[in-house]
Amino acid sequence: MQHLAFVVHVGDIGTSSPAQACGDAWLQTRARQFAKIRHPFILLPGDNEWTDCAKRGMDPQARLSAWRALFCRNAGNLQIERQPGFCENVRWQAHRMAFIGLNVPGGSEPDLGDARMAATLEWLDESLALAEQRGAARIFILMHADPRFARIGTRDAYARLRAVLATQAAWFRGRLVLVHGDTHAYRDDQPLPGLRRLEMWGAPFVSWLRATEKNGALRVDSGW
Repeated sequence: MQHLAFVVHVGDIGTSSPAQACGDAWLQTRARQFAKIRHPFILLPGDNEWTDCAKRGMDPQARLSAWRALFCRNAGNLQIERQPGFCENVRWQAHRMAFIGLNVPGGSEPDLGDARMAATLEWLDESLALAEQRGAARIFILMHADPRFARIGTRDAYARLRAVLATQAAWFRGRLVLVHGDTHAYRDDQPLPGLRRLEMWGAPFVSWLRATEKNGALRVDSGW
């Protein structure tokens, strides 16, 4: 067994149906499954677990509450900080690097204009400032959504987030890495100056990425 500092899943742990990610039984089964992982494990919410449940006639806020009840838990011996009132937003440190996990759901134009999203952006700003204060060698932002960088300069659900990422990428000068899922295509690119983007595989290509750092260089290996 390989030693991993931790494992992160960036969301969408089933399809957005009552029989899967929009249903309690499915989430409970996944929680039991994840509890068997030997490494510290962090799960972030995707759109399939809550926002997309509205398409099935379900209350997305109720589904997010159900998700929080199961997955806002300790991650082994990893010291996780959670945002008060929005426990799915997290941060932690490992090997002089800072990690920031956010609840930013993907899908087609989700409504991100609520108080929860405002709190998420506040958490991001606070966490980035803290990472700089602590002298983090590299900062990772992890979330589910693809923020649609091709739409820079336009107004959509992700416009505010893109603006924050552009500002912070310029400030951190190559130390900022965005990890996300959502569009089911692997990417390792630079959508903004100073920002490296890693997009995870998505169904039907279910796999993993492993990141390691040596002598200041970040290496990414894929299980696909």
